Amino acid sequence: MVIFFDKVAQGVGRVTREAIEQFGSISIFFWRVLLASPVTVKRFHLIVEQMMLLGVCSIPIVFLVSLFVGAISAWQVQYLFADAIPLTYLGAAVGKAVFTELGPVLTAIVVTGRVGAKLAAELGTMRVTEQIDALTCLSMDPYSYLLAPRMIAGVIMLPILTIFSSFFAIVSAQLLSQYALGLSGAAFYHGMKLLFKVQDVVVCLTKAFVFGGVISLSGCYYGFLTKGGAVGVGNSTKKAVVAAMVLILVSNLLVVSILL
Repeated sequence: MVIFFDKVAQGVGRVTREAIEQFGSISIFFWRVLLASPVTVKRFHLIVEQMMLLGVCSIPIVFLVSLFVGAISAWQVQYLFADAIPLTYLGAAVGKAVFTELGPVLTAIVVTGRVGAKLAAELGTMRVTEQIDALTCLSMDPYSYLLAPRMIAGVIMLPILTIFSSFFAIVSAQLLSQYALGLSGAAFYHGMKLLFKVQDVVVCLTKAFVFGGVISLSGCYYGFLTKGGAVGVGNSTKKAVVAAMVLILVSNLLVVSILL
């Protein structure tokens, strides 16, 4: 029995130590990226290039997901509250759900699968093929040349993608309400206006800003520190996506606790 508790204590201690080391490593990495950001701003074309690759190219998948999110939200709200509230309040319920939760969270998760994996795989391949070492040998700081542009682009573009996502979801919900549930567009938007608050938009954009930083930081961190060849690239990509999704849910709770 004593040996069992010793092993449990050792396991808990090892996990705790590794978690603290990981947090410290990510914090140092993030700080070095922040220090390199002023230099990166002078190379604005690198930021614009990453904004195009990470943000603009993600619009089609965000558009597709948003259409289904809006339609499903309207249908579920009608199914759950049909006997409790009038159908005219459908727009209010859908608007609250999309602005405060579904819009930023689902957009971030979808973008994680595309952008987070892309960043980790791209930087991981550059690491194992020694391209990053070559940049260092040429006296080019990889933090300002490779990492900071991707971080800045992620933080800028995810709020923009979230705005598009929320708009598409609301329009999709309104169209389904009009043609499947018989609720006119005027009644839908009037109901949404009844409970609309500017605070909802602030919460939505704040979440998107935080999620953009989380996704880009996770992808850059695990990709930049890749080891072990092709297998290492795969492991880094997996870790980046999983870590980003977990951090999205954790940061979502923190933002809601602070702002709502």
